[in-house]
Amino acid sequence: MQILEVTNAATEREFIELNATLNKHNPAYIRPMDNEVRDYFNPKFNKHFKHGEAIRWILTDDKGKTIGRIAAFVSEMYVSKGTDFPTGTVGFFECIDRQDAANLLFDTAKEWLISKGAEAMDGPVNFGDRDKWWGLLIEGFSKPPVYGMAFNPNYYQKLVEGYGFKNYYNQYFYTMEVDAPFSEKIIERHAKFKAKSEYSARHVDLKHIEKYAGDFATVYNTAWAQHGEAKEISKADVVKLFNQMKPVMDERIVWFAYYKEDPIAMFINIPDINEYFKHFKGKLGLIEKLRLLWMKKTGYCKKATGLAFGVIPKFQAIGIDSFIIQEVGLYVQNKGWYNEYEMGWAGDWNPRMINIYKGLNGKQSRHLVTYRYIFDETVNPFERHPVMDYGRPT
Repeated sequence: MQILEVTNAATEREFIELNATLNKHNPAYIRPMDNEVRDYFNPKFNKHFKHGEAIRWILTDDKGKTIGRIAAFVSEMYVSKGTDFPTGTVGFFECIDRQDAANLLFDTAKEWLISKGAEAMDGPVNFGDRDKWWGLLIEGFSKPPVYGMAFNPNYYQKLVEGYGFKNYYNQYFYTMEVDAPFSEKIIERHAKFKAKSEYSARHVDLKHIEKYAGDFATVYNTAWAQHGEAKEISKADVVKLFNQMKPVMDERIVWFAYYKEDPIAMFINIPDINEYFKHFKGKLGLIEKLRLLWMKKTGYCKKATGLAFGVIPKFQAIGIDSFIIQEVGLYVQNKGWYNEYEMGWAGDWNPRMINIYKGLNGKQSRHLVTYRYIFDETVNPFERHPVMDYGRPT
């Protein structure tokens, strides 16, 4: 076997194609867009290169056939709550069902990460944010993945754990029928805030994208950055993100809650664009773009998926989550726009989010795992990801 760094168009093509080759026997598989995978490794498109480095390799057998791939990343942007030692990450792992091949890939990544000062590696993740390709799928192989969700053959768990990775945290997806009634608790909490004039909730208006980008940054930075799970995001970054999403965004399912016009919560959802992409085989040329616009116009996609949900700390644990959820439900339910809603993953370290999903009468649909491998446990003993400390509401 031979490890080759991806340094040219030929090795990059092999890196991208292997994902489709190893997953093609699963009818639920949906190929990611080739350009999205490619752009993760292009400093022109991935802002994380400003704060770190990325490298990728393919593995070939003795006949030159590609049988594996992996990428490794170091970044100041990667923050893992409760960790006080430098941790790198690995991702985009693909491999045939051979432990020796997987071990060679992980060893290669490990040695590079050590050279960069890392003392552990988490994965499989991406060189970016947690909204895409994060974790290893271990349950839910028969259900087509939602957009950006990690998807892999079922034997990968054996390869990853066989190398020595340990379960750092579990990730759970939940799904529900859009028109299914919410729990009585949500309805009661909603009524309490609906009766107070200073509280309101509304969906975005894409003609005023900068205003809502500012609201997003406010809630995001207050709700998440304080926990050490993410870096702050600027309004300019959100404007750029919203403009990128605009062709597929449905303003009817992107919502904010306000207290006297100050943003206090957000509930960000999009149509599951994998319902479109499953027809494109990884390509997004002119014909595919025209077809996507036609499908969007005709209401082809009947499945929505969650991207972000957050309440700023001052308003947590008092029922604002129920208020915004029920407001969205009153607006969206029984309209025929969507039939199914799959919520973005929640880690087992975030029991409040999991309880919200259960309050929606959601059913667990998938189980993924983010793993950790510590290079020397005599120096850095392994501990699972700590449960989120929400603090006391004020």
